[in-house]
Amino acid sequence: MDFIRQKVRVDFEYPVYFTTGVLTPSNLLLRDVVARSADESPSRLLVVLDRGVRDHHASLVSHIEEYCRRHRTVLHLSGPVLDVPGGEAVKNDPRHVEAIHAAINDAGLCRHSYVAAIGGGAVLDAAGYAAATAHRGIRLIRIPTTVLSQDDSAMGVKNGVNAFGKKNYLGTFAPPFAVINDAAFLRTLPDREWRAGISEAIKAALIKDRAFFDLIEQQAAALKARELGAMEQVIRRCAALHLSHIATGGDPFELGSSRPLDFGHWSAHKLEQLTAHRLGHGEAVAIGIALDSTYSYLAGFLPEDDWRRIITLMPALGLAVYVPELGQHLPEPGQPDPPLSVLRGLDEFREHLGGMLTILMLRSIGAPFDVHEIRRDVMIRSIGVLRDFEQAHQGRGAPGGEDQHGRHYSPEREAT
Repeated sequence: MDFIRQKVRVDFEYPVYFTTGVLTPSNLLLRDVVARSADESPSRLLVVLDRGVRDHHASLVSHIEEYCRRHRTVLHLSGPVLDVPGGEAVKNDPRHVEAIHAAINDAGLCRHSYVAAIGGGAVLDAAGYAAATAHRGIRLIRIPTTVLSQDDSAMGVKNGVNAFGKKNYLGTFAPPFAVINDAAFLRTLPDREWRAGISEAIKAALIKDRAFFDLIEQQAAALKARELGAMEQVIRRCAALHLSHIATGGDPFELGSSRPLDFGHWSAHKLEQLTAHRLGHGEAVAIGIALDSTYSYLAGFLPEDDWRRIITLMPALGLAVYVPELGQHLPEPGQPDPPLSVLRGLDEFREHLGGMLTILMLRSIGAPFDVHEIRRDVMIRSIGVLRDFEQAHQGRGAPGGEDQHGRHYSPEREAT
């Protein structure tokens, strides 16, 4: 037998900046990001803009054009600002990626040019996918505008769009050239999007940093009340944890079967599909976190005090832990999962990663571990606990731990 073994090592480095007013001409950050690696002067730039962000910032397009005019020795806006729909709409319809590809082509961008994506995580995903597949990779500058994208999705190396009814079925691993978090965009977020983004911070705290979870608990009232300083602190810490995991977790391109940063996501992705995306990603993640935390408790892994802290933090932040689709179409004992059951998300999650099923569970806050088998009966019990919890909270307007009659309850755990 004759063979050649090839081994390639590639280092990636990208900065994540925190600023306010990135498109104010006196703010030189974006200009300097491009100038630090200018191969030609000025560098060509295409801006892809989330339509929802444009609607909340009526003069944003003119600000982009003025910024590029003021810094024309470094930046050349090589075509009109392209606006695309936000949310899952941009990822569900392939015509939007085709439109970005066409704009890249029409602008004459090369691999030393830039696509700047301004918007929520879905727009960053779609624009990133288009940039990564045009010329096999054009430099991407992410400017996330939501809590969810600033603390989580913009930090990573993944880009993708939905296909065949599955989330992120098509995608690439392509690190951005830079990420610029602008706190000013957070001020115009609807309350729902403000709250939903905190779920990813809770996730990072649960799997990485118990002290960070303590901080989110302590700041819950301030976060719910939209205190920007509290949110900036949470975003900064969550982003740092996310970046640290990518750099040191040993599997940045997900070649294995474990994905710790997707704690709670197997059911979240399925719930987004089952609700026809009525449920936003962050809202679905909050439910997914609650579900897997409850499973961890009922299965005998997670102490009750930790479970209660997790489960009561969600309503304290204005996040639900249950929607009707979670409890619908559950299988009878010994029967296969029905097509519209959330439990189908387990097989889809395994298929997406490959290898054996690997789901993260908790031994305590900040101490996760992998399991390779999920007991359907315990998971169904966990769904029932969340249903009762949500009903009690809605009926009493207070955190759970009590049934609808005000009685304290502790769901029975499995024998350990």
